[in-house]
Amino acid sequence: MSARPCEVPKIPLDLALYQPDIAQNTGAMLRLCACFGLRLHIIHPAGFTFSRQSLRRSALDYLEHADFSEHPSYADFTAWRLGAGRRLVLLTTKAPTSAYEARYAENDVILVGRASAGVPDTVLADADLALRIPMRQGRRSLNVAMAASLVLGEALRQTSGFAGLQ
Repeated sequence: MSARPCEVPKIPLDLALYQPDIAQNTGAMLRLCACFGLRLHIIHPAGFTFSRQSLRRSALDYLEHADFSEHPSYADFTAWRLGAGRRLVLLTTKAPTSAYEARYAENDVILVGRASAGVPDTVLADADLALRIPMRQGRRSLNVAMAASLVLGEALRQTSGFAGLQ
């Protein structure tokens, strides 16, 4: 699929996926972004063939309405993000701060890692803000698409991102 150039999104929050490794999760997040008017950034390499065919089942017909950009590498994504003056908010089980104690801003890019491995420590070090979702002790993590949904909901609430949506 061809990447779209990074333009100003309809809602100034973005979601980014670091090297997504499960097509169904990626499709679910494309659908999530299509429904809320957000841009999704896919940071390659993906762990599956990134194509309409691989995303069709989970994205359904929302793929046609999804605004997304593909970045060939994390370095390319970082160059775009820094050039655009965007804050990187990372969701990680390694963070001490709850996603519900954070203050979100309209220029935030919320980054989720690979379902199988999260992100490397170098990406964690780049984050302007690292957050976790509180959950019961002894549980590893939530599904990455579910985690993105929970935190995007709070970020949209705080930044009036639901205004104008039905």
